[in-house]
Amino acid sequence: MSRPTLNELTLFAAVATHCSFRKAADELGVSRSSLSHAIRSLEQTLGVCLLNRTTRSVALTEAGRRLRTGLEPVLSGLDDALDAVADARGAPAGTLRINANKGAAELFLRMIVPRFMTLYPQVELDLVVEGQLVDIVEDGFDAGIRLAEAVPQDMIGVPLGGEVRFVTVASPAYLAHHASLQTPHDLRLHHCIRQRLPGGKRYRWEFTRHGENMTFDVPGVLTLNDSDLMVEAAGKDLGVAYVPESFARRLLADGRLVTVLDAWCPPCPGLMLYYPRNRHVPSALRALINLMKETNRKLSG
Repeated sequence: MSRPTLNELTLFAAVATHCSFRKAADELGVSRSSLSHAIRSLEQTLGVCLLNRTTRSVALTEAGRRLRTGLEPVLSGLDDALDAVADARGAPAGTLRINANKGAAELFLRMIVPRFMTLYPQVELDLVVEGQLVDIVEDGFDAGIRLAEAVPQDMIGVPLGGEVRFVTVASPAYLAHHASLQTPHDLRLHHCIRQRLPGGKRYRWEFTRHGENMTFDVPGVLTLNDSDLMVEAAGKDLGVAYVPESFARRLLADGRLVTVLDAWCPPCPGLMLYYPRNRHVPSALRALINLMKETNRKLSG
């Protein structure tokens, strides 16, 4: 029996991980047609069917499951060997895949990426922005960036940018024509601009004061799924919004928005870059972690 190529096996591993030609092709930067051709060539070489394909889904056959199980330690060992070579050379290289939401990606680009690219020009950063929290291991990412409260407990986290604060904002014109807002309970008398989370649920607004916690599914006739749009809607006198302060900073500075319920909106733990606890850390990711820790020391000092 002739042997398949390493490239074919790597392509198969990506399709097997995602159970999707589209996702695997996007991750690898190849076309779906070339990926499909490579898998057919692999199946012909091995003389077995590895994948059951329909127009809607891809599933592993028994032979495919066995091959995937056997390949995982082999490909992982290959990655370790290549990282060891990079370490010996003293220059991190390769692709570093990071998953983040929009706000996290913007802060990461502003605080970390320019210096990282200057220091490590041989590393290719692949930053994927998604609103919904994903399994970074299953989806083939080296790390993720999310609010600390969303980071899985089995991950190691490195702070990015310090604490964050969610603020309740409205325009002066809106507040002039509606009931006073002194406590979160008063929101029941207002038009609130609600937020739809990536998973489909509406976000429940959270407030804290002197150890007292309140969570509200606030009333409102406008629901959006983007913080920038929520800020713009509040700036157009459409109601009260609850957003990370960084999104509202521009309209707060020019007076189109003001904050309310400030005493109920304390800072909370901010963003974290996180990665698996029990996996080999590639040299490029180690370099990024060290740069982030250095940046944190400078900010705190």
